[in-house]
Amino acid sequence: MGFLAPHHQLAFIFGLLGNIVSFLVFLAPVPTFYQICKKKTAEGYHSIPYMVALSSAMMLLYYGILKTNAVLIISINVIGCAIEIVYLVLYIIYAPKREKVSTMKFILLFNMGGYGLIILLTNLLTEGSKRVTVMGWICAVYNVAVFASPLSIMRHVVRTKSVEHMPFSLSLFLTLCATMWFFYGLFMMDFFIALPNVLGFLFGIAQMILYVTYKNANKDVEMQKEVDIELKQGSLEDVNPCKADQQQKMKEIKINVTEKPVESDKMNNVWSRQWRNSKSKLERQSSMSRMEDRYLVRREY
Repeated sequence: MGFLAPHHQLAFIFGLLGNIVSFLVFLAPVPTFYQICKKKTAEGYHSIPYMVALSSAMMLLYYGILKTNAVLIISINVIGCAIEIVYLVLYIIYAPKREKVSTMKFILLFNMGGYGLIILLTNLLTEGSKRVTVMGWICAVYNVAVFASPLSIMRHVVRTKSVEHMPFSLSLFLTLCATMWFFYGLFMMDFFIALPNVLGFLFGIAQMILYVTYKNANKDVEMQKEVDIELKQGSLEDVNPCKADQQQKMKEIKINVTEKPVESDKMNNVWSRQWRNSKSKLERQSSMSRMEDRYLVRREY
């Protein structure tokens, strides 16, 4: 039981490290929003991750306010709420009209409506330590769902054998973040903080293992594609001259074939005319000879 007693100094150290790492995780989408601001369009991007992160930070903030000695929980979640709100404002400014309207509806219903309903029900139905316990369970269940969200990305990595959409640095920082907050919850005996981060730690380790496993496979696939492209280009360069010569020869043959009948027709026409002329000459000669014969015969009579 001595190990489970609160160790406030170690809890403060791990809580401070958790604040630093969590702050870096909150800043991870900055390059994405830099590109959005540079292109002045958020088309192709989704706002759901930022709304989910804002909701998680808001609930943990309320849990930290209800709980005593939770300054480190309050501080990082205030910062997280502010950062996520900035992300959502930028997204709404640069998003297309349809995504802009859907994002604003989701914020009103989920972030504001759902959060307000939780605060209302916990204040009406519970009081004192029970309120902290209920809110702790709500935060734990929600964080478990958030930590389980990378399963879809992991499945995509296994199916495509590509780690393009799962950067190693983000997986590393998420694993470190889960580790720091696990030890913070352990030393503070706050199992609503500690237990969900066990799942976050395991998923973070699994993501890094997948990255190491499929990193070289991704390179091999890219190299194979480059080799195939080069081979195709080389084969086209080798084959094209022959094809060009063959096509030229075929054209010449076609031209010759088409020209020869024309020449033969001309010759046939010439021959036929000559034959008709010769025939007419023969006929004229024969008719003249017959006329002469008849004339001579008449003279004799």
